[in-house]
Amino acid sequence: MLRPRSRFALQILFASVTGLIGAALLHLVIVLLLPEFSERDAYTRVLAEGDIHRFYRLGERPDRAGLSKDDPFVEAAVCAFDVSSGPVRLTAHNGGVPFWSLAIYDQSSNEVFSINDRTSADGMLDVVIATPVQITTLRKSLPQAVSQSILVETQQAEGYVILRSLVPQASFADIASQFLAQATCAPFEWRSRSRF
Repeated sequence: MLRPRSRFALQILFASVTGLIGAALLHLVIVLLLPEFSERDAYTRVLAEGDIHRFYRLGERPDRAGLSKDDPFVEAAVCAFDVSSGPVRLTAHNGGVPFWSLAIYDQSSNEVFSINDRTSADGMLDVVIATPVQITTLRKSLPQAVSQSILVETQQAEGYVILRSLVPQASFADIASQFLAQATCAPFEWRSRSRF
């Protein structure tokens, strides 16, 4: 028969070995499943929609990229962007949409910036996304075209945008659809003497 001290030592040893084996198995499972999950992140799915610098409408059911809108009273569109070669400008004219919101995310799905019609100038969407160097260049001699735009600085060159429009009643469906259809997510075609 084992003494109480020996029995306690064996229990500690057994618990430690069991914990190490469990941790090793968990680590192995995570490493093996990592490729599966890395292809399902939001940025990768937005890229799978198609070309960058273009809004894609989301439907009720998941599309080929696995994206869908999650609220029947909200219409949504997504756009992937890359500011490595120059700023990107997001615009949309509010033609009577009761509410819209925009969220900008980096490629790691960290929210960089958000705005809605209540916090924008005149309820219009006009945002320029740029790197810190590009923002500095723009501010040195701000072009008239973006003098009223909101300048958003991003540390990562790639990311995505989600634009949402509220549809509280069926009568707003056409207005919301038109708002998202005419929204732009395009490279800002302005160059100063210094290059981005």
